[in-house]
Amino acid sequence: MDKVRPVRRALLAPFDKAGLVGFASALVELGVALVSSGGTARVLAGAGLPITPVEEVTGFPEMLDGRVKTLHPRIHAGLLADRGNPDHVRQLTEQDIEPFDLVIAGLYPFRETVESGAGEGDIIEKIDIGGPAMVRAAAKNFGSVGVVVDPARYNDILAEIRREGGLSGATRRSLAAAAFAHTAAYDVAVAGWFAGDREALPSFVGLAYDKVEDLRYGENPHQRGALYAEAAGPGPLGGAEVLVAGKEMSFNNWLDLDAAYALAGAFDRPAAVIVKHNNPCGAAIAGSLGEAYTRAFDSDTVSAFGGIVAFNREADEDAARAMADVFTEVVVAPDFTEAALAAFGARKGLRVVRAPVPAAGGLDVRPVSGGALVQDRDAVTEGRDQMEVVSPREPTEDEWRDVLFAWTVAMRVKSNAIVFAKDLATVGVGAGQMSRVDASFLAVRKAADRAAGAVMASDAFFPFPDAVEIAADAGVTAVIHPGGSIHDDDVLEVAAARGMAVVVTGRRHFRH
Repeated sequence: MDKVRPVRRALLAPFDKAGLVGFASALVELGVALVSSGGTARVLAGAGLPITPVEEVTGFPEMLDGRVKTLHPRIHAGLLADRGNPDHVRQLTEQDIEPFDLVIAGLYPFRETVESGAGEGDIIEKIDIGGPAMVRAAAKNFGSVGVVVDPARYNDILAEIRREGGLSGATRRSLAAAAFAHTAAYDVAVAGWFAGDREALPSFVGLAYDKVEDLRYGENPHQRGALYAEAAGPGPLGGAEVLVAGKEMSFNNWLDLDAAYALAGAFDRPAAVIVKHNNPCGAAIAGSLGEAYTRAFDSDTVSAFGGIVAFNREADEDAARAMADVFTEVVVAPDFTEAALAAFGARKGLRVVRAPVPAAGGLDVRPVSGGALVQDRDAVTEGRDQMEVVSPREPTEDEWRDVLFAWTVAMRVKSNAIVFAKDLATVGVGAGQMSRVDASFLAVRKAADRAAGAVMASDAFFPFPDAVEIAADAGVTAVIHPGGSIHDDDVLEVAAARGMAVVVTGRRHFRH
């Protein structure tokens, strides 16, 4: 299998015709005979290239609107015959079947058709049958056949044929690995579509990712790490582009970037979010991104050092100026003005990432040993009209504004989560604590005197009144929480005695 095998005959049937005519022309110049079918044959013949139609090889016409073309023994025997097996070679001779040395293929755009919103009939027609069979046959027989499913490999393939007189065993094995990955991702997409059920979680969840790049390391230097993209998808974070790279993006950068942008995208008004170690340490809404950043930074000036910043609007020079004196690892936004890019680009070590604002919905898949946990991706969809004021005092309009803001932020804070907010900005965040009372102590310490007049959000119910007492002692005037504790009445009694307004949402937002 390691020997170089000459390429004398090629079967060409890719859906993506990019670069195909030039590649096929070069093969002809190298003396390679071309066999093709359907639209590919028409494109190549139209370019004046000598093509043998598949139906001429099979003696059978294409039929069923092109569903049956290459599914024939005279094609698949030519793909599967092991040239190192004398019996295989004998059978080919007896049946007058000429083998293939190279296959150029690419499957129908099934995933793209689904994402376009096409109807079921169109989607079903994009389920490729002959293509995967042909690709898998050639890949299985990589000892004799090379199979190319990525146009990006064309130049390398031509260069090796010119240099070596054919394809090496190592190259054919590499091509086979890529081919099986290609068909596996395709099958996952098709199976996932059939498994989809709007009334229930899907019966099958398949994950198919293509490596984008190796990272310096994983979460820690002793761990390997790499960035992957959903197969045939837009890419990480919906197609994020690193516009300015002061240094390489790290594993932890990508994790924190996802957390920061998910929260920033949850707000309709101009917002800035600062994340450190996968938790928001500051978030704010304001009339401009510059003001929003300044107020988010003021929430926790210590933790913001070396953080990730996300904006939900085009970042302008005002936003860049507000960040100028703060060491930041990454800034992400849906776009950047030229002035902002120039300002950010002048900063040493800062990465600038452009990505579409994250869309709500989808599945949250978390691997566990031997399997995975799958759930709907969390989002705050409950509005003020769906919440209940249980305290004797109604929240003021300013308190309503702030509790709804704090409630959204708390959804993205690791549990146990306590968020203090005032004037549409966080002033203290208690995250990831083993007890809610400890999270409250932490939020109070972070807020200091800014807790006076602030509101408090808790991602889950209060098991005891102690956390509310701590907040009340610090000057918090209103509380929002899911309710549902056996001690809800005790919590309400403490809050009411201190003049606090209490809103119950009926929905929990744990984030582990």
